Amino acid sequence: MTDVIDGAEVVVCCGSGGVGKTTIAAAIGLAAAGAGRRVVVVTIDPARRLADALGLAGGLTGDPQRIELPDAPGELWAMMLDTPAMFERVVRINAGSDEQVTRIVQNRFYRNLADALSGTQEFMASEALYELHADERFDLVVVDTPPSRNALDFLEAPGVLARFLDHKVFRLVMLPTRTGFRMLSLASQPILRAIGRVVGSDALADAAAFFQAFAGMEGGFRERAEMVASLLQADTTRFVLVTSAHRETVEEAAWFADQLINLGFGVEAVVANRVHPRFGAITVSEAKRRAARAERESRHDEAALWSNLAELRHVAEAEREALAPLLARAADGSTIEIPLLATDVHDLDALDHVAGHLRIG
Repeated sequence: MTDVIDGAEVVVCCGSGGVGKTTIAAAIGLAAAGAGRRVVVVTIDPARRLADALGLAGGLTGDPQRIELPDAPGELWAMMLDTPAMFERVVRINAGSDEQVTRIVQNRFYRNLADALSGTQEFMASEALYELHADERFDLVVVDTPPSRNALDFLEAPGVLARFLDHKVFRLVMLPTRTGFRMLSLASQPILRAIGRVVGSDALADAAAFFQAFAGMEGGFRERAEMVASLLQADTTRFVLVTSAHRETVEEAAWFADQLINLGFGVEAVVANRVHPRFGAITVSEAKRRAARAERESRHDEAALWSNLAELRHVAEAEREALAPLLARAADGSTIEIPLLATDVHDLDALDHVAGHLRIG
């Protein structure tokens, strides 16, 4: 993992749900801080998994919180995406005046947009990434993405927004702000009445007011979206794919790796989490042979141990076989195995144990 972190400014951790992706993101951050980096880990997932992995009983907020690491030469910070707060910050950055900000943030259509509209969270996550990357407190941003199919929405969000702002439908909606609402309302009364019957006249009025207040800001949103897209495509942004050793999650990871490659991102490394160790070099057949011999000689306890080793070795080999399809998708076949632990990760000591297997130094 040292090769992945070396020269990186952004590390994006991707994978399907339930494979320990958040734990690995936190462990990468902890290990990089131990190597002297100033790291912030940001999770897009609203669940408490990152706070749990870091042992933070009080949880995380939308602002970076420093994690105390007395012996580390670097720094570790963590935060959780706050979509409405991030949206308001973006509005304030692009607005021409405080009055314009007030008209937007007090608009009911805007509040619904910030809280519930599909795609808003993913775009705000990309905005948060850009903001953290520009923050001089940090030299490495580690992103814990949502499960793989939602992670694609996050990666595509900047381009989607840029295309939407250039779309003829958006230009039509913004037409009243440029030519006067009276002209559009006269030309489009049947359309407006039809929409009003479906969504309600109040909702339609709120939407019209929002787009009127938004006038002049689309250029800033478009420019920021293009900069975020460039950051995601930069050589200093690395993608780490996290999976467990189960065939279903490996298949999901392989599919996601192909999507990343098709989008032009690529996969720098694969982290196989919760993998059974091999317990030495002995083969399954040899362990079974020794178990049979011990049983014949009435060394029953020894026979049980050899049988147990044969079973564990069989599980370990099956997991490596399941992981094989991912090797071709990682740069230089880079695969890092994290062994199955006796307990879940709920504090820094356990997280440090995971981080040790990443071998960042």
